[in-house]
Amino acid sequence: MPSVVLKRGMGSFFKECEHPRSRWSKCSHFYKIRYRAAGGGQREESGFATQDQAAERLVEIYNGKKAAPRGQVKAERVAKYGAMRFGEYAAGWKAAQRDLGPASVRHLESLLDIHLLPQLGSRRMETFDHKVVEGFIQTMERNGVGLAAQSNAFDKLKAILLDAHRLGLFDDNPVVGIKAPQYDPKRVVIPSPAQLQQIRCAGDDSFTLVTDLMSGCGMRNGEAFAVNVNNIVADDVYRITEQVNRTTCQYDRLKHRRPDEYRDVPLPAHTRRTIEWYADKHGTVDGYLLRHPGDPSRTFPHYHIANQWKRIKKAGQTNIPEGMVVYSFRHFFASNCLNHGIPITDVAEWMGHKTIEVTYKIYRHLMPGSISKAAKILNHDLTTQ
Repeated sequence: MPSVVLKRGMGSFFKECEHPRSRWSKCSHFYKIRYRAAGGGQREESGFATQDQAAERLVEIYNGKKAAPRGQVKAERVAKYGAMRFGEYAAGWKAAQRDLGPASVRHLESLLDIHLLPQLGSRRMETFDHKVVEGFIQTMERNGVGLAAQSNAFDKLKAILLDAHRLGLFDDNPVVGIKAPQYDPKRVVIPSPAQLQQIRCAGDDSFTLVTDLMSGCGMRNGEAFAVNVNNIVADDVYRITEQVNRTTCQYDRLKHRRPDEYRDVPLPAHTRRTIEWYADKHGTVDGYLLRHPGDPSRTFPHYHIANQWKRIKKAGQTNIPEGMVVYSFRHFFASNCLNHGIPITDVAEWMGHKTIEVTYKIYRHLMPGSISKAAKILNHDLTTQ
């Protein structure tokens, strides 16, 4: 053991040789030290013959950092990280998220690749302020990004910038005072049945099929892109087993589910006829109806429906409610269920929500008067006693 006692935060010494720690004092290999520099980065030094020499050097570095003016330490950090591009900083931040499971890592990577890096990847960290953050949110809104994706992307940006703020890169936290995107029931735009019938025919055959799957079965768009005739397990039941992953463009497990999990959902006769019509007209590949328009060996691309939706809205020839997005077809399914008295517990299960609280938060406003209705029903048996 070294005669110098190391405190927490001073760093560590070690040897990169085949000998166990108990033999370090007797082998001829040099010691190395590892410590955190004043600027925040990790450093290593080598060439120490004894443990005491390594420990003494760590104490020297530690005391030097303590003696350095606080402003100097901050200046070093700003110099190192301030000029760093957001993409590089975000990569380092992501590597430190060791508590995330595989599904959460994929979700994080998807948010970075689709929303954060395209807009902010090349921006220098020192240039972030509240206007940059607000501009990021407004761009997502203009691009028709769903509210859930907006909220998730903002949360990740907020976490990354908070990490940078703690290092001292910003005098003021750039996300303070920013109104985060949130699911607002008043903003959940749902087409009427008449509008839905007009919209579903405004694009190509794949657009019609996806519209009917989302509005009739409550599928997410990625799940609709993976529709397979072999998953019709009964005349009125479709089994959702997979989705097309937006990031990998491969078939993947369902959101919030293990690879072998599935969910059975109602299959209205209208939706089943659309599946059969599309299969008869376009054929299938291993049962899959939707494939890449230019290469049947590849999965159906997410952008194909998104691009059509933009063209349909721009043309202005279809009666589309203000603020409606593609995800509104799935909202129609929930609305249709709840308006016809189907329990919200069933709706939550069919839609694949992680918890019923998610379903309740989004669609509670679609059940007006439910308490009054319940009071009248409960009163019936109470007054007959």
